[in-house]
Parts: sequence; structure tokens; C-alpha cells
Amino acid sequence: MRSPVTTAFALDDPLDRGLPRPGSLLRTAADSIPPSGLVLLAIFSVQLGAGFAKELFAALPPSAVVFVRIAAGALIMAVVARPKLKGMSWRDWAVGLTFGATLALMNLSFYEALARLPLGVAVAIEFLGPLGVAVAASRRRLDLVWIGLAGLGVALLAPWGESETTSWVGIGFALVAGACWAAYILLSAAAGQRFPGTSGLSIAMIISALLIAPVGVTTGGASLLQPELLLIGVGVGLLSSVIPYSLELQALRRMPKHVFGILMSMEPAAAALIGVLVLSEMLHVQQWAAIVCIVAASLGSTRTPRMPRPSRSAPSG
Repeated sequence: MRSPVTTAFALDDPLDRGLPRPGSLLRTAADSIPPSGLVLLAIFSVQLGAGFAKELFAALPPSAVVFVRIAAGALIMAVVARPKLKGMSWRDWAVGLTFGATLALMNLSFYEALARLPLGVAVAIEFLGPLGVAVAASRRRLDLVWIGLAGLGVALLAPWGESETTSWVGIGFALVAGACWAAYILLSAAAGQRFPGTSGLSIAMIISALLIAPVGVTTGGASLLQPELLLIGVGVGLLSSVIPYSLELQALRRMPKHVFGILMSMEPAAAALIGVLVLSEMLHVQQWAAIVCIVAASLGSTRTPRMPRPSRSAPSG
């Protein structure tokens, strides 16, 4: 499943001076790239954002990095989507608050997992969330194979002996993030029915930022006022939210959703590659085998489309 995004991110100039508008230029540039290329660019953008976020752990605790990342993303989304709060019913607020709380817990647990696990490992375990939702929506016996393959992947990632790169605590946080991602799938569908365009996601991100703010500000302290750290945080927000959303939106308009889901199944492998290139996280053969198992399980579960896959760019990274 992918994001409930249904409107384009256009930065149109309100003054018509006869010049090409930025939104039109962006759309024209995106149209020149094959849709599969747009999806891959979105995947690597999200994982690159996660890599830069992990680099911030040397200066800020994970909870503070989560706050900076979500606050930056929420601010950008609010400017772009301009959600209207007036006239919302109590059911709308209930969906928005639940969506925002899930988003907050998902990001916080994922970043805590990222602080204890290699990027590729954390993403692979978290990816069990949307994989579980896809399999649960099916009645095919073949899906038992994908469940077994995903279980094998987790077993290969578990630190049964002493391990310098994985920990049970990190795996626990990643599993919580995956469960929240599964809930995000259902809540994003509900928000998409109640809110136009990206306003539901924008409201959820604002609520998420407000919920995380007390923890993030307390743990980050005065370090949050350092301009260079804030700049990196804004960059993480752009790489993890705005850029992927724009690319995914353009791709979804030009390709079948099940093809989109198949391409998204490559995300754990992309995360592992970014971990190697950006963070110098060299994985063992057993960890690569585990990631291959989870990717294969995800690919198998998307062979017959049942429901859209979630946007990885919104939840975390």
C-alpha cells in the first residue's frame, strides 16, 4: 500500500507574469522520468533521509531527532496542504488524533530501533507490518509460504549468540514500528475517506509533532537550537516526506498499483545499501540472507493485488 496522497505538490506563483510556474516545471521534469524510476528515487530518498537522521544520533538522542524530523515535515506539509480544521466532526478529530498518535509512536520506535540496529536490518523488520496486512487480506494458501519466509528472515536476524550489530531491544522497537505501520495502513485509508487530498496526513503530522514535542525538547535541550542540526533536520524532513510524496504521486498516476507495490518491496534492500554507502554498516552474510527472505516474501505477497501498500516516506526514515 502506498500513501493516500491524491493531490500534487505545486508551488505555483500567484502572480501570472507569463513565466513557467515552478509546479509546472517540477511536473514536466517528473514526466520525463519513467514511473519505475520515480518509485526508486522515492525509495532512496526516504532511506537517505534515514541515513542522515542516524548520523544526527551522535549529537542528539533519537527522540530529539524524531521531533526535528516530524516538526520539519509537518511544517512543510502544512504549508503545502493547508488543512482546514474548521467544520471537523468529532469522528474526524478521532481519526486525526489516532492517526497522529500512531505516526508519533511509529517514528519514535523506528528511530530507537535505528539507534540499535543497522539501517537495513531495522527497515527489514519494520517491513513485516505492511507485509502482515497484505497477507491478512488474502485467503490464498500460498501466502503461508510468504509468512514462513518472512519468519525465517526474522530468525536469521535475531541475535541468538553474541552480536555487535543487532540486539533484542532493537528488534523489539522495530517490531513495534512495524505494528504501528500496519495500523497506519488502515488509518490512512480512513483518513483518505474523511479528508481531501493530503490534508488528513498533514493534520496527523501536526498532531504527531505536538505529541512528540515534550519528549523531544526535553531530551534534546539546547542542542536543538544549533543551526547546523536544525538544517540537517529540515533536510531529513524533505528527503523523508515532501520529495518522496511528490515522486510517488507522479508514479501512481502512471503505473498500476500492484506494480508500485512490487517495486516498494525492494525497500529493505535499498535501506541496506544506503546503510553500507552512507553509514558504513557492513552486514554479515546471514543478515543479507535475512533481508533477501523478507524482500522475497513481500514480492510474493504483492503478486496478486488486494489493497494498496503504505507510503514508507510518511511513517519514518
